[in-house]
Amino acid sequence: MTPPPPQGSDRTAAVPVTVVHACLRDGTGGSPTAVVAESDALDDAARRRIPALARTSHAVFVDTRRHTGETTVRFFTAEGELPACGHGTVAALAYLAERADLRAADEQRGTRLRATATGQPIDGLTAHQKGLLKAEFAVPQVTLREPANDELALLLPALGLPLVRAAAVATLGRPRLLVQAPSRAALRGLSPDLPALDAACRQLDLLGCYVYAGPAATEGRLAARMFAPAIGVPEDIANANSTACLAAALHAAGDLGLEASRPGKLAVDMGDSLDSPATITATVTAVAGDPPRIRVGGTARVGATLRLDLG
Repeated sequence: MTPPPPQGSDRTAAVPVTVVHACLRDGTGGSPTAVVAESDALDDAARRRIPALARTSHAVFVDTRRHTGETTVRFFTAEGELPACGHGTVAALAYLAERADLRAADEQRGTRLRATATGQPIDGLTAHQKGLLKAEFAVPQVTLREPANDELALLLPALGLPLVRAAAVATLGRPRLLVQAPSRAALRGLSPDLPALDAACRQLDLLGCYVYAGPAATEGRLAARMFAPAIGVPEDIANANSTACLAAALHAAGDLGLEASRPGKLAVDMGDSLDSPATITATVTAVAGDPPRIRVGGTARVGATLRLDLG
C-alpha cells in the first residue's frame, strides 16, 4: 500500500487562486486579495506562502461544505492566521456571490450571504452594481479604551507622529491603535520606522496602527493609512475592520451626529500612498441602550484565477 504524500508535497503543487480587488474607489484600485477554495491538502505553512506568491498582502480560504452548505472563512498573511480581516471578508463575499451567480437578485435589496470565521458569524449582503460587486457585513461589538502613556511613548515615535489630535485602542478581533494625525498633509508625509513599529506592536500585542485625518472638503470623507508590520503587512491598502473601529470611536465621541431615524455614514479613503486607491464605507445605527450597530464594506472586482505552484 502506497503511503499518502506528506503535507507540502506535490499534491499542493497547483493551487487555484482567484485574485479579488476589494474596496475599490470609483471602480479602480482596491486591495488585491488571494481567495482560495479550501482544500484539505493545504497546511498552514502553505497558506502562509500564498500571499507572497499571489503578490497580495492577505489570503482568504473559503470552505463550503457540500452536505450542509455551511461556509467557513480563514484569513492568512505571511506571518500566520488572523482572527478577522475586513477587506478579506469583502473579497470572500464577492467571490461567493460571483460563484453563486446572484445576478438575478434584487439589486436594491441585495442578497444575504452567511458564513463563519473563527467561530464568529458573518452576516453579509452583496449586490451586483455596474459590473462590480458591492459587499458589506455586520461587525461584532467594538471595544474601546484610552491608550496608556507608555504605549503612546513606544508607538508615536515609531510612527513619526510627535503630535496627535486623538488616540484610542480599539479591539475587533485583535486590538489596534487608532490615532488622528494633525492634518491630511501630516498623514501623507508619514514614513514610520517599521522595525521599531514592528517591535512596539509585538511588545504591546497590537495588530498595528491606523492613522486617520480629515474630513476632506467634499462629503466629509476621511483619509487613513494602516501600518501593520507585526503581521507582515508594512502598510495595508485597505483595512475595513479598522474603519469599523473608527466608526465606533467617532460615534462614542459624538462626532457622527446620529439621529434615531437616520444612520450615520462614513467613507474612508486609503491606498493612495501605495498607488492603489481604495475606499471603505461604514454605516452606524444608534440603538437606545445598546452598542451601535455597524456595517462595513466596499465594492469589489473578481479577477483572474491563477494556478500557483507550492511544490
